[in-house]
Amino acid sequence: MAIALRIGAGGRMSDFEFIFSLFGLLLGLSLTEVLGGLAHAIEARLRPASTVHVGWLTPLLGAFVMLDLLSFWQAAWVVRDAVGVSGRALVAVTGFASAYYLAARLVFPRDADDRDFDAHFFRVRRVVIGVMFVLLVCQLGWYASLPKLAPHLLRPLPLAMTMILVLLMVAAMLVRGERWCRLVMLGLVARYVVVYLL
Repeated sequence: MAIALRIGAGGRMSDFEFIFSLFGLLLGLSLTEVLGGLAHAIEARLRPASTVHVGWLTPLLGAFVMLDLLSFWQAAWVVRDAVGVSGRALVAVTGFASAYYLAARLVFPRDADDRDFDAHFFRVRRVVIGVMFVLLVCQLGWYASLPKLAPHLLRPLPLAMTMILVLLMVAAMLVRGERWCRLVMLGLVARYVVVYLL
């Protein structure tokens, strides 16, 4: 028995569907990396006589990366009509999603000898958040180049939320001390929760 699949309008795959299949695969792998790292952390902590200290910082970094990734996934839907299939688009999407994967891969330690996840956070935070920051700048630059979308970037609420995100990301890369880092990371996560609720 044959099963016919209808893809897009008129049975054809749209440009967005074609590009997004690659993009979705890479972003899905990024989510898997963060969730797998969290599972590994919980597993390590639950072992009998475990000396692993998970703390708050690395899980908060993981939550931030996941929420940021989800926001970009949602934003991709908004610009779906502006996406066309080309070699340049495929390279850009692959580079962008690969950078997300790199950031996601670094969030949790992979070394079984790494017993202090807060120390790991301080080793990788500038790289992970720096990658996310560069992706944000690229994303905003591309949005600003789209005539239909550019005016929306300057509306008060999106502008304020973007400025808060930028300030918190810079602070997360620069502040010292566990308490300040925890507060800034909580702020980054809370900012996304607020955005999703608006």
